Amino acid sequence: MVRSAIETNASAVLLCHNHPSGSPQESDADRQITKKLQEALDVIDVKVIDHIIVAGTEHVSFAERG
Repeated sequence: MVRSAIETNASAVLLCHNHPSGSPQESDADRQITKKLQEALDVIDVKVIDHIIVAGTEHVSFAERG
């Protein structure tokens, strides 16, 4: 992620992944990786706009949940 942000001269990123299980509920692992990515991207002044989890026709937005 950090390398891609640098290579594309990004100022912000939107994280998104799917949950094939059908439940869009975020897991502890989802929260941990989001935090680690935010910390790594903060070092190069790239903002994480949101992390969205998609499951079927449902989704969860970390930004909407605060």
